[in-house]
Amino acid sequence: MSSHHIVREKQEPALYIHCLGNFDEEYLGQLLEWSPSLIVNSSEFEKVISLGLKVDVVVNPQPSHIFQENTRFISTENSDRNTVLEFLIAEQYPAVNLIDAEGGLQDLEQFIPQINIVVFTETQKTYAIKSGFKVWKPSGDLFQIYSTTQFKHTNLKPEAENKFRVIDDGFVEFHFEAPFLFLSETL
Repeated sequence: MSSHHIVREKQEPALYIHCLGNFDEEYLGQLLEWSPSLIVNSSEFEKVISLGLKVDVVVNPQPSHIFQENTRFISTENSDRNTVLEFLIAEQYPAVNLIDAEGGLQDLEQFIPQINIVVFTETQKTYAIKSGFKVWKPSGDLFQIYSTTQFKHTNLKPEAENKFRVIDDGFVEFHFEAPFLFLSETL
């Protein structure tokens, strides 16, 4: 018996490759599994094309590049990441996965109420959560938690500054008063 999945446009998070670096190709394949809209910074364009991927949007395209049919372009004079997020919000995307050399979300904080953002680096994924967030994790998994506010948690033990380890296989839950807090997980 086969299964058929219908994926509607913008149902899956868009993928913006700001800086690919040595990002694991297996993880990249997982992010591309449902054919999201692929946005690429011009500095990464040649590398992404060499992987055989179809690019939907190029940020700050270089005249020397040869583009695929139906490729759209975004030009920016400010922060490429901010411009891409503004574009995605205007296009009504609910979420984006962003691959970058640095995982910080703090400088993208103003976009969090409008779009779900997960930042991936070679070693981590970072995202914002709301109070009541609950996720199943195996024993030993490590979270880095960035928060200036007090928060309560279940099934975690503090290890070092901002680092918490999952105690037992099971759910981890977070409660706090702030609008959100930032979590990082090791890939």
